[in-house]
Amino acid sequence: MQTVARAIRAALLTPEPRAKCFATRQVARDWRAGKLAWEFDVAMPDQPAWPDAPELLPPGQMPKRRKAGSERGRIALWHSLAHIEFVAIDLALDMAGRFGGEMGPEFVSDFLDVAADEAMHFALLARKLQTLGSHYGALPAHAGLWEAAHATRHDVAARLAVVPMVLEARGLDVTPATLERVREAGDANGAKILARILDDEIRHVAVGTKHFLQCAETAQIEPESYWQDLVKRHFRGQVKAPFNDSARLAAGLSRGFYATIAY
Repeated sequence: MQTVARAIRAALLTPEPRAKCFATRQVARDWRAGKLAWEFDVAMPDQPAWPDAPELLPPGQMPKRRKAGSERGRIALWHSLAHIEFVAIDLALDMAGRFGGEMGPEFVSDFLDVAADEAMHFALLARKLQTLGSHYGALPAHAGLWEAAHATRHDVAARLAVVPMVLEARGLDVTPATLERVREAGDANGAKILARILDDEIRHVAVGTKHFLQCAETAQIEPESYWQDLVKRHFRGQVKAPFNDSARLAAGLSRGFYATIAY
């Protein structure tokens, strides 16, 4: 029987996007079906395998976004969203594979479910790009999305604090406005995709928050101050307002966590 760690590592090292999506969803299905042995016998790679395209650029070198209403602007929007979801697949896989041995089966189940969701989100967005006459890889993309994972590779509490509770929580803040713009532009299909992603991301942030609270309980540290300390030490960016407080609260992330360190 293949081990869960080897199955996750194989998915991480699959570069082609469609194949990575298939491999990720297969790992999640096999885990749920009891087909993977509970053994962490291989290490996760420092960096997943990615396709040759898109070209990955530092944030300062990314081309400026074109007007949202133009055809190129719409393609740029959906391409950016697709890239975020593509990297999110690897973030969830790495979480399960890197920290699952110390955190336990429920942790692995939760983050493999998240990875499968992210694979589905990417597939929807890649299909959306095709309907616009484009494809994933047609434009350059942000190179910094994996940095937070690499910087927190030795500390599960720091990883949970930064990736689900900062980066994914930011998606809860910005997605509603994007969804409204897409809906106002008459793109019912695009609005449906974004609504599905938003609903799922609330659950993903809730998963990260749940396991972070368990880490805080184990360490016997007050959760809010623990989170704030980890974010200050491990997150290079800023926790920016405005916030979607209702969505964050639905995910278990109260204002007590982020209000005092927000900009």
